[in-house]
Amino acid sequence: MSFDNLCKLLSEKHPATFASWVLGTPQTSVKVLKTELSIEPIRADYVTFLQLQGRILHLEFQTKLESTPPLPLRMLDYWVRLYRLYRLPITQVVVLLLPPAPKTVIETVFSVETTRHEYRVISLWEENPELFLNDPALLPLAPLAATTQPQILLQQVVERVNQLEPAQRPQISAYTQILAGLKYKKDLIRQLFREGMMRESVIYQEILAEGEQRGEQRGEQRERSLILRQLTRRVGELPQEVRSPIESLSLEQLENLGEALLDFQAIADLEAWFSTLE
Repeated sequence: MSFDNLCKLLSEKHPATFASWVLGTPQTSVKVLKTELSIEPIRADYVTFLQLQGRILHLEFQTKLESTPPLPLRMLDYWVRLYRLYRLPITQVVVLLLPPAPKTVIETVFSVETTRHEYRVISLWEENPELFLNDPALLPLAPLAATTQPQILLQQVVERVNQLEPAQRPQISAYTQILAGLKYKKDLIRQLFREGMMRESVIYQEILAEGEQRGEQRGEQRERSLILRQLTRRVGELPQEVRSPIESLSLEQLENLGEALLDFQAIADLEAWFSTLE
């Protein structure tokens, strides 16, 4: 999945939140328009069309300004097709995820002779991160917001992710790490998110304390015992054919298993997790 397309997915999962953000006013009655624009096919992979009260919001996400046809012409093309179809006022907003090269002009107007068409552009790197940090639907965009201390911002994002409800945390965390990859090094992202998850885990707090007392080797064995005990509590007694593979897991795989425990309800869930290692 591309970065732009991930943003499209988020905006269609949370249309009212995204509409409220880009328009600057609360929006409650918002519907995603799944429509094909008439005449020739037009690529709308990264475009979201939302129907508000008496208005269409055309929301487009761009990692790069360069495109074919050029962005201003494409925005005019969308406007004409949408207006022909719905006969409603149309607000067009382009969200740029990354700053362009220095001295690049960010155009907001299509103009040829007597034809002039305008649209809005939001530069994500200039947006206040507080709005994104305080809303789970917008949280994946937070790493790309304005900051003079990028690593501190990413640490704040990790903290907010770990405060989410367990049911929504894995998905939001995955989306956030993907978009953070546009700006931050992968090693830093993995390190901060893993450390954050470990701090939130009672299991890993016990493992860390044990490891400090008895050394790395004994700590790893304690980790295996704790995970086996937690698994038994969650899914029932483990048959030997399930226990044996756990004994052969690497330390990294064991850590991943520990992080996934909250999602397990039955032995089938554990077996499904093992299938991802094959």
